Amino acid sequence: MADNKTEVRRILDTVKAEGRTSLTAPEGKVVCEAYGIAVPKEGVATSAAEAATLAKGMGFPVVLKIVSPEILHKTEAGGVLVGVKSAEDAEKGFATIMANAKKYNAKANLIGVQVQQMITGGQEVIIGAVTDQSFGKLVAFGLGGVLVEVLKDITFRLAPATRDDALSMLDGIAAAEILKGVRGADPVNRDALADMIKNVSQLIADFPEISEMDLNPVFASKSGAIAGDVRIVLDFAPAAPRFRPKHDDIVRDMTRIMKPNAIAVIGASSEEGKIGNSVMKNLINGGYKGEIYPINPSAPEIMGRKAYKSVKDVPGAIDVAVFAIPAKFVAGALIEVGEKKIAGAILIPSGFAETGNHEGQEEIAAIGRKYGVRLMGPNIYGFYYTPSNLCATFCTSYDVKGGAALSSQSGGIGMAIIGFSRSAKMGVSAIVGLGNKSDIDEDDLLTFFEQDDNTNIIAQHCEDLKDGRAFAEVAKRVSKKKPIVVLKAGRTAMGARAASSHTGALAGNDKIYEDVLKQSGVIRARSLRDLLEFARGIPVLPTPKGENVVIITGAGGSGVLLSDAVVDNGLTLMAMPADLDAAFRKFIPPFGAAGNPVDITGGEPPKTYQNTVRLGLEDPRIHSLILGYWHTIVTPPMVFAKIMVEVVEEMKAKGIQKPIVASLAGDVEVEEASEYLFAHGIPAYPYSTEIPVAVLGAKYKWARGAGLI
Repeated sequence: MADNKTEVRRILDTVKAEGRTSLTAPEGKVVCEAYGIAVPKEGVATSAAEAATLAKGMGFPVVLKIVSPEILHKTEAGGVLVGVKSAEDAEKGFATIMANAKKYNAKANLIGVQVQQMITGGQEVIIGAVTDQSFGKLVAFGLGGVLVEVLKDITFRLAPATRDDALSMLDGIAAAEILKGVRGADPVNRDALADMIKNVSQLIADFPEISEMDLNPVFASKSGAIAGDVRIVLDFAPAAPRFRPKHDDIVRDMTRIMKPNAIAVIGASSEEGKIGNSVMKNLINGGYKGEIYPINPSAPEIMGRKAYKSVKDVPGAIDVAVFAIPAKFVAGALIEVGEKKIAGAILIPSGFAETGNHEGQEEIAAIGRKYGVRLMGPNIYGFYYTPSNLCATFCTSYDVKGGAALSSQSGGIGMAIIGFSRSAKMGVSAIVGLGNKSDIDEDDLLTFFEQDDNTNIIAQHCEDLKDGRAFAEVAKRVSKKKPIVVLKAGRTAMGARAASSHTGALAGNDKIYEDVLKQSGVIRARSLRDLLEFARGIPVLPTPKGENVVIITGAGGSGVLLSDAVVDNGLTLMAMPADLDAAFRKFIPPFGAAGNPVDITGGEPPKTYQNTVRLGLEDPRIHSLILGYWHTIVTPPMVFAKIMVEVVEEMKAKGIQKPIVASLAGDVEVEEASEYLFAHGIPAYPYSTEIPVAVLGAKYKWARGAGLI
């Protein structure tokens, strides 16, 4: 590839020297061939006679295209003729194209006319590349020709893409079935298309100055794939990549922030209603055992603790400083924090980028970088780290410890996370506010929580990713070890506009987020409730060993809705083998229904639930169970809950563990039964057939992405 890279570099350097920002079609052909991207036979004619000679040499029909650095959109300029069938037509076509081009742009440098072998047949697709502000280089694939503009059926991956990534793109568009052959048409050559996608992705990764690339149409057929047209746009002054600290430095600094031995509260106050007062109370009342240093230039002591005028006056070392002062004083205090060699600054104050004060935010970011202080915020509620009883926030203290680490870009969403977690008794290891993300962002948190033994799932709400590529690279690694759930706000055009006005976020093309998150093994939540339920439920479920899902229900209506939810969440209802069908039928009444769902009917005693669920757990062909309970007098809610737990514990003692979720329909007693089931390892939900299946589906998505099934 070294010689090929040299040839591409020669062409790009020539283009740069000539002050151009795009390649001509012949230059594009050379670049493509250097990277194994198939293109048609072609040549450049500078006269009508030469056009006829070239056309005869490659065989009719041919395509004629204007060659001019100033004319990128050749069709608009009348610079393309398709289906030229004779030498005479080639001569006439040459004259027509040159005349059209002069009329379109009188100042354009008309190098000549490209004579190109005409490719016919096969399916038209597009393979391209874009440069995204957050994610950097991306390769794209979709239906080509005019369809890409009409249907917008396209999928993206980070470049360079692996062969598996490329193959997944072929199945990642809505029209994927067309590529497999429909109504007697031959399927396309998947290997040839995957190779072309991979090669395009490598090309744009190797040469950052290629900002856009279109191969459209690519003619994909049974025999191979060939690019009918090439468009390459260059940017010789790309934006500098966002600064990223080294992995070990992130772990070191984030550990000092999340597990500090000493904290300073800048703006600490004894006055009720002040943020500095709330932060002090939460640190003390939350049970934090480290040193707490109030910083206030006009108070000798606060809440029984000696107060200091500046962090520099504190005799001991400090790991993190919580800022509870107005925005205009932050920069000055941050310099003192830097001089004190404090690892992190928790910037609660608002009044920065979210209000249009970008200069103020850039100033504090520069100070943090200069002194090596990591900044959380500004415009945040602070953070919790429960293993250290640390409540570095003005919100209420939190003490339900567990393994879920949650973060939010929004303070309002953060309050919802706190409230839900407390109400649902969901144990958390951390709740973190990120706000404007002047420095610390989601991938810093992923890096810390990856090696944090107190965390087993990471759930994040965001409105943008400042460095989507860094996030994706970290998430791809971390998701192999721990589930990552992301709620990306701004999915719609209106949502993106609201996100942009809220925190200065740049909510990019949601399809890019969708595809890159999936490529990185991240589970995407579609709603705040999904984010919270996934964070709560995924860690409770054992990892499935296969795809076969069986529904056991006491209500036919629930069975129908649960079946719909199975499809919606990418799960697979097991095709019931005859012997297993017969085994289930032994336990259910004649008017019940085996198959899948297994409908035991509503009037059955507890024994029927026990027997059918036990069979579902014992048979190794079944990998997970969905239970649909219907409130009856014969089997009341708490009776159902307790016998289910008994069966699960019985199987667990035999070394059998499978994921089970439950949907409970009935009067208010089903709420208590659901809580009991959840507390004993069975995520259960009253009044919903959608949530339990969505939680199971999320567990499956993680297990698949981590290569566990």
